[in-house]
Amino acid sequence: MSLDKIKYNRDGLVPAVVQDDKSGAVLMLAYMNEEAVQKTLATGVTWFYSRSRRSLWRKGETSGHGQTVRAIYYDCDGDTLLVKVDQEGVACHEGTFSCFTRRLGDGAEPSARAAAVQPATAVLFDLYRVINDRKANPQAGSYTCYLFEKGQDKILKKVGEEAAETIIASKNNDKDEILYEMADLWYHCLVLLAQHDLSPSELLAELAARRK
Repeated sequence: MSLDKIKYNRDGLVPAVVQDDKSGAVLMLAYMNEEAVQKTLATGVTWFYSRSRRSLWRKGETSGHGQTVRAIYYDCDGDTLLVKVDQEGVACHEGTFSCFTRRLGDGAEPSARAAAVQPATAVLFDLYRVINDRKANPQAGSYTCYLFEKGQDKILKKVGEEAAETIIASKNNDKDEILYEMADLWYHCLVLLAQHDLSPSELLAELAARRK
């Protein structure tokens, strides 16, 4: 990327359109100054400039929903950036994967169609974030904390149990039960990933490598 090609506006800012690299979903629009661009390139995560606070901020520094940069492009005029990222969790502070959930002429609130704009990866990453938080910050009464407290053998037992129950649901041809039991299975598999300090990104990369 040629930094001298970027044309900042009179305030020293350039708009940055952020796009999820896996799904292609447009996540958000933010602004970068020259320092934010340089920090983003240097660290591999997104940094922006807040016009209201007049300061730099790193995406995910308070929410935990960070963005790993895969590529940055500039347009033909050099006055807009396209930042392709791997989004962890959700991009919008309202809890949706993308900030662009409101359609002109449609009165529905974002929460009414959040599932339609939130790829499955966002659900997995958000759940994994919660699981990791329970691992790092145990809470009384949390089932996830109970699993980590009991250790790997208990987690493996639950993975086996949920796999068996998924098989039974499938043999019974009960679609609702299949979804319920498979959700249990996936949850316990995410706990097992966290137990071994593995991330969903690593699992998805392994799956992607099997596309033949």
